[in-house]
Amino acid sequence: MTQIRTDLALEAAENLQAGGPAAGGLSGVVTRTERRQGVSVTEVRILDETGARALGKPVGRYVTMELESQPFSQQAACLASLLAELLPRGPVLTAGIGNRDMTCDAIGPTAVDHLLVTRHLVRSGQEPFRGMGELSALCTEVLGRTGMETCELIRAAAGAVRPAAVVAVDALAARSPRRLCRTVQLSDTGLIPGSGVGSHRTAVDRETVGVPVIAVGVPTVIDGAALGGGTEAAPQGLYVTPRDIDRQVRQLGRLLGYGISLALQPGLTAEELAALAE
Repeated sequence: MTQIRTDLALEAAENLQAGGPAAGGLSGVVTRTERRQGVSVTEVRILDETGARALGKPVGRYVTMELESQPFSQQAACLASLLAELLPRGPVLTAGIGNRDMTCDAIGPTAVDHLLVTRHLVRSGQEPFRGMGELSALCTEVLGRTGMETCELIRAAAGAVRPAAVVAVDALAARSPRRLCRTVQLSDTGLIPGSGVGSHRTAVDRETVGVPVIAVGVPTVIDGAALGGGTEAAPQGLYVTPRDIDRQVRQLGRLLGYGISLALQPGLTAEELAALAE
């Protein structure tokens, strides 16, 4: 059998459940599903190394929100509230990870395009900006273009702006077509750029960056092996993305950018952010 890749802890837990004992009853793993602001939200907590080995993910919290037919403003508000619970108080640096020229990998840079960046405004000391959350951003590009690892760029930027945390935004891989471009995962474990498609780079996490790293991502590709049921006859090294991926990435990048901005500016709404962007 071919192992089907997934970056989603929820899918790893579901796979474990399908193969035997329920993930909720597994030592070291706790799952909980609820509705938040009309959105289905599932949290998978990996408590120890036993759970980490079973799911193939680091110890930590993984929160998944399912994008259904909710209004954009409702989705953005839910994402903002979930992210706010994971972030410490203080300035935040957002890193858009990925290749802007490869549509299915452009979630990170597109999200940065829709951020309300405020660090320079807050530091100006002017009255209208007092009390705002401090948000800065960068796009890391890809190793072949910069000659620098994503982690090296983020660590250097973090050393300059001294954030309380980094929010790393990246495209993910899923194993289920129904979650493709319909799921947002947040985790407090950081991420490994490219791991979902087998191109492992240096981890971007608290150990390598020096501050907590909250990963935010959306699956934009599925392993081709999933289309063949995980059999040896399934396509090898093939990843599939929706044919309308251009439109999906534009919408999802906007959602992530607004959600991150609202987490830092809880006094604003999605509608007010849209007005500021005009």
